[in-house]
Amino acid sequence: MNNYQKVTTRKPEGIESKRAFLIGSGIASLAAAEYLMRDGHMKGNQITIYEQSGMPGGSLDGAGNPEVGFVVRGGREMEAHYECLWDLCSQIPSIEEEGRTVLDEFKELNDIDPNFSNVRSIYNRGEKHRKTDLGLSEKNSKELTKLLLAKEESLGAITVEEYFDESFFETDMWLYWRSMFAFEPWHSLVEMKRYMERFIHLLPGMSTMRDLLFTKYNQYDSLILPIKNLLVSKGVNFEYNTTVTDLKFKSAGNKKTVTAICLSRNGEDDVVKTSAEDFVFFTNGSMTENSTLGDMDTPPVLNTSEGAIWRLWKNVAAQDDSFGKPEVFCGNIDKTKWESYTITANGTKMKKLLEDFAERKFLPNRTATGGIITVKDSNWLLSVTVNRQPQFKNQPDDCTVAWAYGLYPDNKGDFIEKKMSECSGKELLQELLYHFGIDENDMLSYVDECIVIPVMMPYITSQFMPRVKGDRPEVIPENSVNLAFLGQFCEIKDDCVFTVEYSVRSAIMAVYQFLNLDKKVPEIYGSQYDIRALSDALKTLKSDHEGILKKFIENIIKNKLSNTHFENLL
Repeated sequence: MNNYQKVTTRKPEGIESKRAFLIGSGIASLAAAEYLMRDGHMKGNQITIYEQSGMPGGSLDGAGNPEVGFVVRGGREMEAHYECLWDLCSQIPSIEEEGRTVLDEFKELNDIDPNFSNVRSIYNRGEKHRKTDLGLSEKNSKELTKLLLAKEESLGAITVEEYFDESFFETDMWLYWRSMFAFEPWHSLVEMKRYMERFIHLLPGMSTMRDLLFTKYNQYDSLILPIKNLLVSKGVNFEYNTTVTDLKFKSAGNKKTVTAICLSRNGEDDVVKTSAEDFVFFTNGSMTENSTLGDMDTPPVLNTSEGAIWRLWKNVAAQDDSFGKPEVFCGNIDKTKWESYTITANGTKMKKLLEDFAERKFLPNRTATGGIITVKDSNWLLSVTVNRQPQFKNQPDDCTVAWAYGLYPDNKGDFIEKKMSECSGKELLQELLYHFGIDENDMLSYVDECIVIPVMMPYITSQFMPRVKGDRPEVIPENSVNLAFLGQFCEIKDDCVFTVEYSVRSAIMAVYQFLNLDKKVPEIYGSQYDIRALSDALKTLKSDHEGILKKFIENIIKNKLSNTHFENLL
């Protein structure tokens, strides 16, 4: 029904007298600001975005130069059915080609250059793992099928490791799953179920990462900058170096109205008065709050302080039970942290090595590694990727930018006998070179042409922590008059966190509900209800064994559909 719903909205009555205040400038807030104007008919000068740092984008970052090194804290894997993100991008002007949109250029690039990984994982110091099945036993397949069929509310706060047999964690499916999505055994089984349902159509491509989509440049230049430029051109107010410290509420019965925003602007305290006619959008929680950088000689220091965004959510949550429970997500840093690092290689040696493992030349604006290459037997569970080059517009032709991360920063390395979290940029690179099969005596020649900037992120997988209903607030809680929650820590039925799509969806939901617009939020793609996607997924899950899934397909489905049109689908 999505095309039928693509209507031009009528201007809401009284919109000229309303104001919108957005706390945080990540993709959720930027999207909310755009939809307030696009479908809500609000003027840009009625919208203010507060950002505690000096630039917008939140977790979608990217900065640096070849002299001091480039840095990105993470990357984004996307797919064709990010319905909300592509709806947003369909009206964001390209900053590279006049008359085109961000969606136009994104789709054109990925159609010309579809993603495919030639080497998804390696082991034994550089041997390429060539198996493409998921390595599942009959028992593993039964567990996955049971999980897919289970009702979400029946799972509670069960973790992945509490549900699966130990053998599952030795399979290639778990290797691909945890490295692709950054899942840990202690993470939420509910979230794993949601991922299975939401992306079941991508399951057959897990070992090759086909059907994934990637930006031309880093996520800031390709996604954030075009949106920011559009908002600025429309008169949206950005207030940087501004930290919101508290929200004041007025209670009337069980209803809560934000009446004031307390903030610190460039070190000066201030209070902005609000009314029930205003809207306050709060990106509660942050995956990259308190991130710290290291350098070639120094490891990043883990920042265990509370952080302004988590402190604010705790203050807000204390006002009403429906505003969520932030401590569920930020209360155990040892289970929510990991470390990444960006490699800037100014030369040809490192580039040639990475090309050898990618099994393709790194051509301009074309697929490089095709996604992450995971080191299967790494104590840190290292993964490394080279996305389309150049990743930065100021990146020279002879410079290659790669990104790597490890899920287990408290483990000692296989070559460097230190915890990953204790390693300098140089040592992190040496550990990677070791797994690429480079002799210790030859490592220096690679190190000399590289700049490595490590990043420690204490809350990077906090959104995956086990949870139950009520731990995350609804986008607009029932008791809220003018406060909406955006981003990765609000509750959206059936969708998956740790995606750009989730943040944009929360923004559209909030705007449409606040303004009571006669327009539907783009539907979540329901591939779990598509017999073609289910059939392909079942065949993938059965792997090499003659198990229950094969019998299910052959003895039940095929018999029932024999001599019908649908038989061909199988």
